[in-house]
Order: sequence, then structure tokens, then C-alpha cells
Amino acid sequence: MSLEALNERVKMDLSYLAYGGADWVRPLEHAEGHVYDVVIVGGGQSGLGAAFGLLRERVSNLLVIDENPDGLEGPWETYARMVTLRTPKHLTSIDLGIPSLTFRSWWEAQHGAASWDEVDKIPRSQWMAYLRWYRKVLELPVMNEVQLLLVEPGGDGIYRLQVAGHGAPSGALLARKVILATGIQGGGQWHVPPMIADHLPERLYAHTSQPIDFAALRGKRIGILGGGASAFDNANFALSAGAAEAQVFVRRTKLPGVNPIRQMEDSGMIERFHTLADGDKYKVISHFFHYNQPPTNDTFARAAAWPGFKLHLGSPWLEVKAEGEEAVVTTSSGLFRFDYLIISTGLVSDPALRPELRLVESHIARWSDCYTAPEGAGNPLLDAHPYLSPGFALQPRDEKGRQQLHGLFVFNYSALASCGLSASAISGLRNAIPKLVGGVADQLFQDDREQILQAYYDYDEIEFTGQ
Repeated sequence: MSLEALNERVKMDLSYLAYGGADWVRPLEHAEGHVYDVVIVGGGQSGLGAAFGLLRERVSNLLVIDENPDGLEGPWETYARMVTLRTPKHLTSIDLGIPSLTFRSWWEAQHGAASWDEVDKIPRSQWMAYLRWYRKVLELPVMNEVQLLLVEPGGDGIYRLQVAGHGAPSGALLARKVILATGIQGGGQWHVPPMIADHLPERLYAHTSQPIDFAALRGKRIGILGGGASAFDNANFALSAGAAEAQVFVRRTKLPGVNPIRQMEDSGMIERFHTLADGDKYKVISHFFHYNQPPTNDTFARAAAWPGFKLHLGSPWLEVKAEGEEAVVTTSSGLFRFDYLIISTGLVSDPALRPELRLVESHIARWSDCYTAPEGAGNPLLDAHPYLSPGFALQPRDEKGRQQLHGLFVFNYSALASCGLSASAISGLRNAIPKLVGGVADQLFQDDREQILQAYYDYDEIEFTGQ
């Protein structure tokens, strides 16, 4: 089958499902301009999947905005530097149960059915190419180069989204519902320890999430802090680009070998996480934080195969300072000098760190507002996560916040504590998107309940005309 034939098959499959039926949501008129029923912030895999899910539910008055140029949404062609995805290839995601929309169908349409057996893990660049195709074949309404600056709630139930960028309209975007599908960093910010940020000029270091000029690091000595998968991805990337050394420093004395995500994928944990009590959710995610996600065997092997690679276990960084054009790192095992540092220390999730939420974040309930962990089991990183409904809606910590937050949904990594890996990993999207879509559609229905019921009671169209 060719890609053109697959495109036709997608259209046929969707027609069998009566995809594209008439909207049921009551249109709103507003003096300031068009009101979208839903604006999705983020055009990566989560945002695209959410858009398709809403369209399937006949909510088509929607818009997806993304701050990146067309084709560069998400991390895959920017700061993601792994060779392949870590998600097992057989797991489905944003296809939402449509076989012709799966990555496998897209792959086989171009390479043949037999080639699928030869794929070990999905190449990163091919996953991005699949997302571009998915957006195109479904004709999803995405507006690129539009950055969200501020979410401004109104007393009329309408959010005014202040936006900027080359693709942005001249005024605010008006929306009844807003979905923040803003990826791994969208619920907070990437974390650089103050020991580095406060004592080192920015020319000597970068977080793994930032753009890095690897060509300029050719022949250089690089120190990498962190023991997660991205540390080894960046070590391999730097060495393959010509760096002389890439030394990875890990505070643990042994790299974790257990990947909790693999167990969650097979045990029903991802699908049924929402049924757990808060105490169980808290304990599960605390356990996940303890192990996090180790590098895959092939990622580690690729990095370790380079002669310039070195791993330092049990070597936390104690002090970092600049001496001339060098970064001097003091560890428990000695002093090291590098030309550049790459920081792989993850992120912090907290709505207070998001400037676009500054008008509402004080009203957002965190886990610390809703649950108190047993003595000795508390986790400050988890406590700062927003406390969400099973449909990914923000919850208020006070009565004033109820109106301010009604219509705001979080579909990014900060949903981890409330909704598990459903919105945080490719393997969870096929279960998460229907929950999100249900939450959004239910709110739209309830908001218009009186008008919808009255229209039902007033309905008098004659159907039976027999004598």
C-alpha cells in the first residue's frame, strides 16, 4: 500500500464512523469577536490527539496554537536527542483505535508490511514525520508561531488568551475552554541547580532542554550532570558530533535498572490509575520519582562505545565555578575541568512557575492542599503538582477560584500526580485523550444545560406521517 492509498483508507475508515457530523455545541456570539469552544495550546502529539478526539465528539469549533514553526512542534526536532523512542513500538496512542491512523500503518505504507518486523524501536525523526502526516491527513486546525502569553479569565465565562508571534492574530483569542497540552515542560520549568545557575556564566552550560551548538563543541571536553536517559542521549549526541570527551556524573552509586513504566504498561496501571485513592496515587508517583526512567540498553551502549565516554557513579557535584573559559567541577571523587557543561536534572512542576497562569495560579489547588502524606513519606516535588479532576480539569483551592478556573484543563506532564502517566507518555495517550475529551465535552454540555433541555422540550418536528 502506498501513502496515497493509506490516506484514502483513513478517509474511508472515518466515514464509516460518521466522522465530521454536525456540531451539537451552542455557538456563542461576542462583541469582541469569534469565540472558540476550545483552544488547545500545544500542537505536539498531545494537542493533535486532543483535537482529533474532540472532532470525533462533534466539537469542531476549535483551534490548536503552537509557538513553533510548522513541522517543529514538540521536542522531536529540537531538544530531544535520542536515536529512537523509548516507548515499545507496538503501543498505540493518538490513533484512538483507528487502525489506519497508527504509526505502524503509516510505516508499512512506505516500507512494506515485512519491514515492521525489522523495526526494534521507532526512530525519533520518523515519529516526528508521522505526527506531521497525522496532522495533515486529518486536516487539524493548527496555527503555528503563536505563543500564549497570558490566560485572562472573564466574568462572562470566556477566556481571553493574549498571544504573540509571527502567526498570531492582532487581538486576543476568545475561548470557552482552554487545554494546556504544553508537553513535559509546560507545567513548570526545567531545573538547573542554583550551584550552577548562580555561579557559572551561561556561555559555559546548557540544560538538555535548551538549544546547544554541538558543532562548536567539536574537540571539547564536556561534563554532564544526571543519570537519567537524557544524560546518555546527550553524551552520545555530543561524541557523535566530534566532542573529545563526555563524562557523565551520577550521585547514585549504581544506575537504576528498573523502569516502572514497563510494568505500568502491562498491568492496567495506566488505564485504571484514575480509580486509585489519593493515598495510592501519591505512593505510586513517589515510587516512580524514585526510579524515574533509566537509559535503555541501546542508548547506554551507544554512549559507552565512544572512547571519550566516561561514567562517574557516586559522584555528586559539590561546587561549580568558572576559571577563565573553563568550568571547574568539584565532586566527591575529585576536581574536573571542562569546556562546557550539559545539565540533565529534569524539571519542576508548579503552576506558579508558568507566567501565562499568573492571574489564576493562586487559586489552583495543589496536591499539598488536598492530601497530606504519612509521616516521612512526603515528597515536595509531588506536593506542588496541580490537583486535577479525572478529566484533567484544574480544581480551585478557594471559592473565588471556582469561576476563575472553570474551563481550564491541564494535559501536560504536571498531570502526572493526578492522572498518572496518561498525559505524560506516548503509551498513555490512547487512554488519556478520551478522558480529557469527555471532561471538556461534559463541561460544555453542562454550561449550556438549560438551553439544551429547553430545546429538547420545545422540539416538535413531525417524524411519523402515517395515516
